[in-house]
Amino acid sequence: MRNKLLLLLSFCFVSVAFSQEKTSSFSLDDAIKFAIKNNYDAKTAQNNIEAAKQKKWETTTIGLPQISAKVDYQNWLKQQVSLFPAAFFDNTSSVVDTVEEYFGINKTKAPSAPDGFIPVAFGTKQTVNAAITLNQLIFDGSYLVGLQSAKTYLKISEQAKEKTALSIREAVINAYGNVLVAEKSISILESNLKVLEKNLRDTQKIYENGLNEEEDVEQLQITLTNVKSQLNKTKRLKTIGYKMLNLSMGRPIEEALELIDNLDNLIETNINLSLLSSNFNLNNHIDFKIAENDREGKRLLMQLEKSKALPSLSAFVNVGYAGNSNSFDFLKSSQKWFDSSLMGVSLNIPIFSSFQRKSRTQQAKIELENSDIKLIEIKEKLNLGVAKAKSDYQFSIEQYDSARQNLRLAERIEKKQQVKFFEGVSSSFDLSQAQNQLYTQQQNYIQSMLDVIAQKAALENALNIPLK
Repeated sequence: MRNKLLLLLSFCFVSVAFSQEKTSSFSLDDAIKFAIKNNYDAKTAQNNIEAAKQKKWETTTIGLPQISAKVDYQNWLKQQVSLFPAAFFDNTSSVVDTVEEYFGINKTKAPSAPDGFIPVAFGTKQTVNAAITLNQLIFDGSYLVGLQSAKTYLKISEQAKEKTALSIREAVINAYGNVLVAEKSISILESNLKVLEKNLRDTQKIYENGLNEEEDVEQLQITLTNVKSQLNKTKRLKTIGYKMLNLSMGRPIEEALELIDNLDNLIETNINLSLLSSNFNLNNHIDFKIAENDREGKRLLMQLEKSKALPSLSAFVNVGYAGNSNSFDFLKSSQKWFDSSLMGVSLNIPIFSSFQRKSRTQQAKIELENSDIKLIEIKEKLNLGVAKAKSDYQFSIEQYDSARQNLRLAERIEKKQQVKFFEGVSSSFDLSQAQNQLYTQQQNYIQSMLDVIAQKAALENALNIPLK
């Protein structure tokens, strides 16, 4: 019995330990750091950087030595016959016999030929040719432009990752805040529900004693039903909110998650009026850097089209071996091999393309001009975005202060109406109005807290404040 009890206790401890391992606790900063490494978009951005590095090396290798090998094996199932002019020889039977013997022609099996020709099968039935070739690009203008383009492409990929990280930070902040809003809303709604249930019980007793009307009971029942419905809805939103937070962090959506921070703590750390007076460095903004790189890409495209009018120079060296036999004797030591080698230089000079290159260069030039226009537009949009983000952040702080004051007033009004109602001074309609006003101000207060957090995150992105 004792052993069974110890086994049961051990099982319980293991179960508790397992459940604790499956539940992860995160502060907002921890959640952001986790998401930067594990978010699906972050992983994709990192893979894109690795792909860009490989693309850069691929472009670089075009100008490096290229070595290739080739082996050909040929077997004439029926050898091709050529017609050799008989007049080329002294037309005597001895000479013809000698030629026929040398080329392996069987008079009885030789195909028929026109008069004055001798059918001849050149070479052996089987041949093996093996060669190795070294190619080296000496000069190509498009290759030099391609190297610069590969570097620019890598830089764009790295900047895309930085942009992705900023977007992830904002998404995690919003998702984290939504969960906290749902939890605080549930807490407030549950508290309201308890008060309403007590009021309904007291009102029911008063009605049963004939001291108020049935309408008073019904009015409280309507309010109670609405609060219950809102509470159930908020609980479902909380479940969805946790899943969205897990998704934004790059975790399985069903994994257990515990939040360390609460709305009150985050409000204290997210009200930072110094951000409203902070300077904006346009040149360091990630969107501006991306736009500059886009312009650089258009400039390189124009250079590429221009470089196509330049000559290109390449060289090669080829070494080969050839073996011939009427039977497959190539693996024997007696097989004779004949070596050969070749070196060459190739110069390609573009002369006239019916103005095709000129047309392409003009198109690239127009694209470059469009990117200049786009760069100016980006400057103006970023400056406007910072101004709007500062205004929205300041307004959210003001709204939070107003909502906090209105909530206090609504609580006082609702308490006074409760006293008046149970003293018979005011009606159930007046109490219901005060309660609905309180519930509205409660939601406004919670939403104002979330707005402060969200607008601060948006302002940090607009100012391009780096990740901590």
